[in-house]
Amino acid sequence: MLSQNVKLSNSTVLITGAAGFIGSNLVREILRSFKNVNIIGVDNVNNYYDVSIKEYRLKEIETAVEVSSCKWSFVKGNIADKELIDKLFKENKPDVVVNLAAQAGVRYSITNPDAYIEANLIGFYNILEACRHSYDDGERGVQHLVYASSSSVYGSNKKVPYSTDDKVDNPVSLYAATKKSNELMAHAYSKLYNIPSTGLRFFTVYGPAGRPDMAYFGFTNKLLNGEKIKIFNYGNCKRDFTYVDDIVEGVKRVMQCAPIKETGGDGLPIPPYRVYNIGNSSPENLLDFVDILQQELISAGVLPSDYDFESHKELVPMQAGDVPVTFADTSALERDFGFKPSTDLRAGLRRFARWYKEFYKV
Repeated sequence: MLSQNVKLSNSTVLITGAAGFIGSNLVREILRSFKNVNIIGVDNVNNYYDVSIKEYRLKEIETAVEVSSCKWSFVKGNIADKELIDKLFKENKPDVVVNLAAQAGVRYSITNPDAYIEANLIGFYNILEACRHSYDDGERGVQHLVYASSSSVYGSNKKVPYSTDDKVDNPVSLYAATKKSNELMAHAYSKLYNIPSTGLRFFTVYGPAGRPDMAYFGFTNKLLNGEKIKIFNYGNCKRDFTYVDDIVEGVKRVMQCAPIKETGGDGLPIPPYRVYNIGNSSPENLLDFVDILQQELISAGVLPSDYDFESHKELVPMQAGDVPVTFADTSALERDFGFKPSTDLRAGLRRFARWYKEFYKV
């Protein structure tokens, strides 16, 4: 296992995408787990999906702050705004940066590519540049940059489980291409400017107060409205569903273990750079997943006990940009951090169903 070399207590942490699904849960976990952390959250709170869910997450953070020794401040802004990012770095001098802000979604990237270039490429470039200049004038600078990548980078790879040692040169969506670009950009900046950085490839994250554009959330909305749900690839898709608490635990552990700065034989930095998968390592068939979901929705009282599930599902062909299977090899994560996501799918969907009932007052 790697030894911790970054202390979060009494540090300053900048988290982008702080009103997002993973970002908000990470903020709350830091508030619970550490002392005297100065957390700065950034998010543009856009309307890609229901803004009320983002507002709910921010309120949950405010509640958590009340019983924490940590400090929390929120900035509504876009990471593509270079002036804003430079100002935040200059004024706060973050020790750790976690970049979770991004335009997500495979299918949305087909119809709205501009959003991905702005957030995922220009925005991430601004973060890298700010990290680079945090060392100016002999300053200590950023100790660790952690950023979100995605299982989508594996694209049309046939070998499973997906390993970070695999070549990922076949993206099947612009979203995937931007996430692979993030990894390449981070590697270049790590090499050129000795910035310790770690990329995390997340696998199908789900849970309470999640993203409504994700399948489990969309399925729930449609089932509740009596609409048919489309199950792609005739139900033969498999996904490595990962509960949000497992993702956050992984991010928290990674934050505290920055890659070591070393000099190579040529006198130049060996890039202090790593990439990990964070997934459940147990892909579920989409048909089985939907069946468990409807059972838990009935159990939570979201759907009636006599709900006719069979008449509300439709098996359809694969859609553009999708892949038939995602499956994480998490051996490196287990080796370096002694951690492996393990939340049972039924338990995770049960928590989502109960949250859904309460949030929407079904």
